Amino acid sequence: MSAAYIVRGDESIDTDVVMARAPVMAAGGIVLRRGAVPLIAIVRQRKRNEWVLPKGKLDDGETPKQAAHREVLEETGHEVAIHEFLGTLVYQSGGRSKVVHFWRMEAEGGQVRKLMNDIKAVDWLPLEDAIARLSREYERAFLVQIGPIALAAAGLVSSPASESTPSLATDDIDAALQTLTPAEAASVDELRHGLLQKVRAWLRGEA
Repeated sequence: MSAAYIVRGDESIDTDVVMARAPVMAAGGIVLRRGAVPLIAIVRQRKRNEWVLPKGKLDDGETPKQAAHREVLEETGHEVAIHEFLGTLVYQSGGRSKVVHFWRMEAEGGQVRKLMNDIKAVDWLPLEDAIARLSREYERAFLVQIGPIALAAAGLVSSPASESTPSLATDDIDAALQTLTPAEAASVDELRHGLLQKVRAWLRGEA
């Protein structure tokens, strides 16, 4: 295979190396449905038969927010209202870093279109059940921290710090983190620090 190069002054850069290191950019949503018990959407992939958060790669010319809206519509079949940015999940996929930005979303009405071919099912579950159903440990660790913030932002719980349930216990979080690779664990640690700052600002009334 021939390699392409980008020339900058006297420097020649092998784009095969650049592309190998470039992260895959993706976006998705923590999609809520209001009710007596608030529910969160997760989707089942057809190829791998895994339950995951709705998300996908950016198309050419798309912003992350636009991609998040499109991917959630395609994977859940529901039109959604997009609210605030929640956080970013970084992990390794196919030898490259994948960077996924997530927004809080709320489903509006019933299903409006068929699920995309890559998705075989969508399910709406309470937060605890959604965390337990997810197939990937790093997504479970992400939702353990992001889920309460999303529910609080929607006014469905009093505050991110006030809910205490067995599935959100520190021991369970640590157990999930122990299954991650070093790179995944590092990204989760960075996320935890950022979320802690966000919650503190929230409780001070600064966000």
